[in-house]
Amino acid sequence: MPEAILHDGARLEFEVQGSGPAVLLPVNPTPIQGEQADRMLAWGADPALGRTLIDGLSDAFRVVAFDYEGHVEATPKAATLTPANVAADLLAVADAAGADRFAYYGYSWLALSGLQLAIRTDRLSGLVMGGFPPLGGPYAEMLAVTNAAHAMALDPAPQSSQETYDWAAAAEERDWSSVEVSRTPEQTGQYVTLYEGLRGFDDRAAQDAVGCPRLCFAGSADVIEYGEQWGGVRVDIAGPFLRRRAELESFGWDVRVLDGLDHMGAMRAATVLPVLRPWLEDRLLGQR
Repeated sequence: MPEAILHDGARLEFEVQGSGPAVLLPVNPTPIQGEQADRMLAWGADPALGRTLIDGLSDAFRVVAFDYEGHVEATPKAATLTPANVAADLLAVADAAGADRFAYYGYSWLALSGLQLAIRTDRLSGLVMGGFPPLGGPYAEMLAVTNAAHAMALDPAPQSSQETYDWAAAAEERDWSSVEVSRTPEQTGQYVTLYEGLRGFDDRAAQDAVGCPRLCFAGSADVIEYGEQWGGVRVDIAGPFLRRRAELESFGWDVRVLDGLDHMGAMRAATVLPVLRPWLEDRLLGQR
């Protein structure tokens, strides 16, 4: 499998499928199976997300797929996962795949990474941000959440055993406060580095630096309330889409609000493809 060399010298495998205009997808091409898949389904996530997106686009586009999130979890970059380095890594994948021009789709923190990429390069033919607003992004709130997660990783409280922790009940209630932190300080610390690098980022001023066609979407119910151990933070993704839609459109964004969906629901491939594919066809292939 081909590889890209990232900012820290690590190697990241990627998969290329199909032909046509290039589309970079930071997704896991391999469906998750077993108990991990069961837990993902309980939380409303899609264990086959990456594979379904690839298969749903590769008949019309040259899809370059790479599990960037899985890579940074397996090879943490605690001191170097800065916005500039993330953008450099995405460009390294494009370079290794021979994609001089390419569209990019990312969801959640990989969506904000796409915005960081777009303000640093003129090679994008399209930018699609899902699950994170291009304007009014909750950067301070996410810094607080990642700092809380990092503090818990540095000084973990006694964790429930696999036998006693009722993850199914937590998932049914969508109780993010009850999620147990089992990640290492290096894993959590890299996201602190990312959001520290975005402290004070002016996403409104950044709009003029985005020179490509752009689409953003989120679920109308995408609001996460964190409990006391997380600092009592409210991460409101949907709000900027609902309150600042006209402003987003004035900056050239095509905006989609997916009625009734939360963060996990709007991420599922069955939801994303009907939004993503027609837009890419219109913008990259001239089809409607």
